[in-house]
Amino acid sequence: QVQLEESGGGFVQAGDSLRLSCAASGPTFSPDSYTMSWFRQAPGKARELVGGISRAGSLYYADLVNGRFTISRDNAKNTVYLQMNSLKPEDTAVYYCAVRPGYYSVHDSSYSYWGQGTQVTVSS
Repeated sequence: QVQLEESGGGFVQAGDSLRLSCAASGPTFSPDSYTMSWFRQAPGKARELVGGISRAGSLYYADLVNGRFTISRDNAKNTVYLQMNSLKPEDTAVYYCAVRPGYYSVHDSSYSYWGQGTQVTVSS
């Protein structure tokens, strides 16, 4: 069992930055065994992938990021980060952290564990 706790969401103006954190815990969790990814879901829209970091440390980003977001991980803290810069109103969504054992996947259905989500609201 893995527990995920996200933090760092908030209300910002367009062009601002935010850093989200997701701390993983649990007896079976190890960052070198799990892929850690970020998804988001805007009101009335389907959940979409933002990107992730594989167990080997490889980074993957969805096209929507367009160079504005950066994912990183602190293995000592079992924490993955999502640094979001140049935020736009269309980035407004609930952001979720999710993990899966093994390789990176773009399919949300393949992720075993999910955080509760953190709201990001970007005002124009």
